[in-house]
Amino acid sequence: MSQGDDGGRICPAPPRKRSEDRERFDGWGFADSGFRIHANGAVELSGNRYDLAGTELPDLLPWISRMIGIPLDPREVNPSQYPPVIPEPRENPAFLGELRKFLPDDAICDDSENRLRHGHGHAQKEIYAIKHGQLARIPDLVVYPNGVEQVEALVAAALRYGACLIPYGGGTNVTQALLCPADEERIIASVDLSRMNRIRWIDPQNRMACIEAGAVGREIVEILAQHGFTMGHEPDSVEFSTLGGWIATHASGMKKNRYGNIEDLVLDVSAATAVGFLTRSSVSPRESVGVDLRRWLYGSEGNLGIVTHATVKLFPLPEVQHYQSVVFRSFEEGFAFLYDLKQYGAPPASVRLTDNLQFQFSRALKPTSVGLKRLKGRFEKFYVTRVKRFDPDEMVACTLVFEGSREEVAVQESALFRIARKHGGLRAGAENGKRGYELTFAIAYIRDFVMDHYLLAESFETSVSWSQTLALCERVKRRVREEHAARGLPGVPFISCRITQLYDTGVCVYFYCAYHYKGVDRPSEVFAEIEQAARDEVLRSGGSLSHHHGIGKLRAEFLPEIMSAPMLEWSRRIKRAVDPHNVFGAANHGVDAGKLSR
Repeated sequence: MSQGDDGGRICPAPPRKRSEDRERFDGWGFADSGFRIHANGAVELSGNRYDLAGTELPDLLPWISRMIGIPLDPREVNPSQYPPVIPEPRENPAFLGELRKFLPDDAICDDSENRLRHGHGHAQKEIYAIKHGQLARIPDLVVYPNGVEQVEALVAAALRYGACLIPYGGGTNVTQALLCPADEERIIASVDLSRMNRIRWIDPQNRMACIEAGAVGREIVEILAQHGFTMGHEPDSVEFSTLGGWIATHASGMKKNRYGNIEDLVLDVSAATAVGFLTRSSVSPRESVGVDLRRWLYGSEGNLGIVTHATVKLFPLPEVQHYQSVVFRSFEEGFAFLYDLKQYGAPPASVRLTDNLQFQFSRALKPTSVGLKRLKGRFEKFYVTRVKRFDPDEMVACTLVFEGSREEVAVQESALFRIARKHGGLRAGAENGKRGYELTFAIAYIRDFVMDHYLLAESFETSVSWSQTLALCERVKRRVREEHAARGLPGVPFISCRITQLYDTGVCVYFYCAYHYKGVDRPSEVFAEIEQAARDEVLRSGGSLSHHHGIGKLRAEFLPEIMSAPMLEWSRRIKRAVDPHNVFGAANHGVDAGKLSR
């Protein structure tokens, strides 16, 4: 670390790459983590990264069997066929020759499995395809620039030699944004920004930092904390997603209530585009200098250029961090609590309300208790269900994270529990709150695990006004059940929701959907049909097309339903104007300037 003369800026050392942090190519997460079944039928999460890891979960499979109406036999497995047949790379000797002039040999990779990984994200359809099918088109090579100059040179080479570039951050998107257009005839280069992962400087006085686009969330959190700061942005994918990806998808984090969404945190963005490098001379707290071109990059999803770095706000590390949880008799009562909490004006950093099905799911993920802990659990269950008469098939849970000064957190906690009591809520303890929050990271591995046992699952989200939320939740759940029944699919579908972010005017709702696919023809396509029907119901019920996942290719067909024809034409014209040769040819949002110009 060095400290310069420019306002006392700190220049941290680059993140240290650790071999144990290797990520898997055939599914979500770290290579050393994943769910597995023991001979006795209990499930266990391997590794030691998560609190849930290393303990047997005897109730998980029986609970899933009850929820889907089909007994799950642990021995019944749909074995993964990964890796699938991988398309041969297309060649462009002139383009490759130009790359070798400014990129070292280890920054150009044509390894088949690496190309495959850079050709998809984590949408259900993509993961099923790499395990049980194949991808029609993937990048022909992967390049690893280490700075702005190399990114600019890449764009110039692509323009000169007719190549297509698709930016790659953490590869965590769930909208098929990384899928290569099947009809793309040019050579496709995936531009992996993992070597542009530094926090260039931290300005402690003005509470700002300049961070490169390839910096991964967990490394940003770790390095900033070493200097007493946090960015406060913590999406579910924070372990693997990147700053550039957060900007390109218009992301939101779990602690949004305190720190804001990505657009609230980013002060300035620099990007390489087909018409030149977008940068500015200084960063001000606020300004009015005409059309804000930075805003075009939020949600651009690789269509307009490559984000290289950004200047972001910083916050001092909170003096205290408290977890808590509250249970309510019903989702409706929990929702009324959220409304009053938001009207109070100072909600905790994170507030998440699960419906009953997700509440039950979290219980099924608990290890068997022994000794005093078991006695305590029995007493708590007796008190809640017998004394207070909460129905286990109706009750819901709200998990909370408080951050700030001791005084601030104390005031928030006092107000929150006063409001909770008004709605019949009962304290469920800090341990349950912490466990509920951190389960987010472990549960991400569940979908890939159950896919091997004939369950397809996916999540999708929306934002909706307060007055329409409860009806939307019920209508979407009903639509999924109807679509499942209409197709004569086995068992019953799993459809559940939780509220994850609060706004003055409404909330973000996260849905989880799954169904048993053994014996079903084209199971992934059938799931996609149900998911699209659910999304149609979201729009019919007043919800947004996306809250933070973005559009990619998965949701592009719905854009004409939410935007007027002139709005869609503006989007096409912006693309055509700033990238007339479609150098950035991911074709997300259904926009492909190349088809208009070629």
